[in-house]
Amino acid sequence: MAYACDNCGKTISAGRSQHHRRGVAGKRWAKRAQMTLRTFKPNLQKVGVLLDGKKVTMRLCAKCLKLFKKRGKLYSSAKVALG
Repeated sequence: MAYACDNCGKTISAGRSQHHRRGVAGKRWAKRAQMTLRTFKPNLQKVGVLLDGKKVTMRLCAKCLKLFKKRGKLYSSAKVALG
């Protein structure tokens, strides 16, 4: 199963990380750290959802979960079963 949100499809994205250490202040660029590759993972939560009368476990990102709690719906026929 892919590491993705079941509602919006948000997945892992790649980027670069750089620690400046002592290289920025004082114009000392000799000890600047190298850029390294890293991954950014979405904040996925497991939630029980009633979908067409059946309880289904979905993995939702925190943004979708927040919108769901605010609006009360994911899709037109979804309701959350909290607890």
